[in-house]
Amino acid sequence: MSVEILARVQFAFTIAFHYIYPPLSIGLGVVLVIMEGMFLKTRNPMYEQLTRFWIRIFALIFGIGVATGIVMEFEFGTNWATYSRYVGDIFGSALAAEGIFAFALESGFLGILLFGWHRVSPRVHFFATVMVALGSMFSAVWIVVANSWQQTPAGFHIVGSGLTARAEVTDFWAMVFNPSSVDRLSHAIIGSFLAGSFLVLSVSAWYLLKGRFVESSKAAFKIALAVATVSGLGQLFTGHHSANGVAVNQPAKLAAFEGHYAAAAPADMYLLGWVDTKTHKVSGLSIPGGLSFLLHQDFKAPVRGLNSFRPEDRPPVNFVFQTYHVMVAIGLALIGLTLLASWLLWRGRLWQSRWLLSVFVAAVLLPQLGNQVGWYSAEVGRQPWVVYGLLRTSHALSKAVTAGQVWFSLILFTLVYALLFALFLYLLNKKIQHGPGDEAPNTDDADGHLSPASKRNNPVISHEAPAASAAALSHVSDL
Repeated sequence: MSVEILARVQFAFTIAFHYIYPPLSIGLGVVLVIMEGMFLKTRNPMYEQLTRFWIRIFALIFGIGVATGIVMEFEFGTNWATYSRYVGDIFGSALAAEGIFAFALESGFLGILLFGWHRVSPRVHFFATVMVALGSMFSAVWIVVANSWQQTPAGFHIVGSGLTARAEVTDFWAMVFNPSSVDRLSHAIIGSFLAGSFLVLSVSAWYLLKGRFVESSKAAFKIALAVATVSGLGQLFTGHHSANGVAVNQPAKLAAFEGHYAAAAPADMYLLGWVDTKTHKVSGLSIPGGLSFLLHQDFKAPVRGLNSFRPEDRPPVNFVFQTYHVMVAIGLALIGLTLLASWLLWRGRLWQSRWLLSVFVAAVLLPQLGNQVGWYSAEVGRQPWVVYGLLRTSHALSKAVTAGQVWFSLILFTLVYALLFALFLYLLNKKIQHGPGDEAPNTDDADGHLSPASKRNNPVISHEAPAASAAALSHVSDL
């Protein structure tokens, strides 16, 4: 393989692995704020116990996320030196803002979040939880701003020419609020809310199926379900608005989303299909004129197609088509799941629907897959440009790096990341198996009440709580 393909594969692999963790921490941060807020409001120790448990998992996710994110910055210098020179002024300002306003905020309050129990007041600890959650979101803001500038450059001018050319900021706020940044940020943040909330839903559903930590798991499930339901519906609006922006700013990408080739004709919206890039035809199930209607509220309105672009300026159409439609399908599936669960909860039948709880256990993978394929659609969809309309990916490579060197580092990264992922799964499973306390598995009677044996072993409910709570405190620092 060529150096360009290998470098792109390596960067895609490392960022895809890293992208598992930031969405989880962002979404989980929101759930933690709600859980601890419920504790402050009700003073029910169950919510404190839940918050402590999920903080330990948050810390694990945060640590792995930081470790895996550092690698990509080195790749900019080793494999993409021309690109780094070109965007250095833009990325430098955005990443500096991320370090000052986001990472420092998140990591600064993380110590209070982890070790501040009984060392600061409950309100101060809650404030730290809010700051950590905001810090994780602020970090996403600046990363998405930098990436969005590559999609829709604004607030800059070009200094120099040829190999020495570089983009230089002329208007910082125009760079920050470039034409796609707000749409992409809202879409990414809500996707993160789904990832974090579905992790809580999955673990809570598993506990309920096993009869463990029943009351606390029901409470956690309700909180996460509320976040997931609102977020799933919100993705419909952010996704639609983002597509409208893509139609204006990156029409080749939008045409690839639906395999639309005709230069100026009504465009169908496909539910599923396959693009034949040789014949320029799509085989599949579609709504005639559906894309035209979504963009212009007119089934017969023309939409700019791929034939209006030179072949060398088109993205890999079928790949973008497939990843985009997988993303949409997953989004609709998440909305259906959360609405069904919310309806059953309202009807008082959710906890008896063991089949649905089993689905939620496995559904933790869906937001992650949706986030990944959505990123593939956005990034591959802007090819062959690394900075849209300005710098081609093939021109952004380091001139000195060889295919053998990239192969070696790719193999090495694969091995290290495989070990990291195995370690993450081991530690995550260990924490989940331990659970949010030391109580024995709960069993409900026919009316849904805890049995006397369960009450004796539940430090939240039992009158014998002091001894059990003392045992539970020994695990507070178990990170």
